[in-house]
Amino acid sequence: MAARRLAKRNFRGKDRLFLAEGPQAVREAAGHRTGDAATLVELFTTLEAAERYADIVGAARDAGARVHLAAEQVIADISTTVTPQGLVGVCRFLDTPFQEVLAARPRLVALLANVRDPGNAGTVLRCADAAGAEAVVLTDASVDVYNPKAVRASVGSLFHLPVAVGVPVEQAVDGLRDAGVRILAADGAGDRDLDDELDKGTMGGPTAWVFGNEAWGLPEETRALTDAVVRVPIHGKAESLNLATAAAVCLYASARAQRASGGCRSVTGN
Repeated sequence: MAARRLAKRNFRGKDRLFLAEGPQAVREAAGHRTGDAATLVELFTTLEAAERYADIVGAARDAGARVHLAAEQVIADISTTVTPQGLVGVCRFLDTPFQEVLAARPRLVALLANVRDPGNAGTVLRCADAAGAEAVVLTDASVDVYNPKAVRASVGSLFHLPVAVGVPVEQAVDGLRDAGVRILAADGAGDRDLDDELDKGTMGGPTAWVFGNEAWGLPEETRALTDAVVRVPIHGKAESLNLATAAAVCLYASARAQRASGGCRSVTGN
């Protein structure tokens, strides 16, 4: 079955298709469009899941997706989870060209530079969506956003906001800066404190947060590209925050500061 091969990155890239598993992801996919085409192409469902999630199956049919009733073993063969929920969708790639992201003049962006863990990538995408970010950008050294673990970890947020992929980090930083976006690196060893930046009122303008690799963070050459390197303060005894937690703190801090500033745009600055 062709859907099975989409668990592997090379086949996803060749077919420009990916898997969305579970009711939440399939529901979001059924309501999403990629350009002029429906994002959801096919839906495989067990009879039990079809009865339990009749509204989702109906939405899939309304979107023009081919719906296949399948045995539990067939679903298990397609699924990449230990306990499949009975629904697996085949979806078109939906990433947005980076130039379109820039043309939209985003005010809050998450830039993932060399993030390799798919669960972290999906969770940061979910955090960005929840904080009201207008785009997520993954560099060419980052994990495939269509990895099944990343799709699951996003819990449907992959379908909510523009995602640009495969962008070299220098191109991403230069493009965002030219669009009037301030570039902040999130790093535990940063020379600026997030609390201090909020107190000084410097966080109200368009901002892109750069988040680095889970194990070693951002290399010096990437930090040097940014306008400032900011640390999330640790007030207790914890050694550090994990990537997704730090991303949530930074993105929500910027979102709150932007709301407090009245939503006015500002030019890039330190």
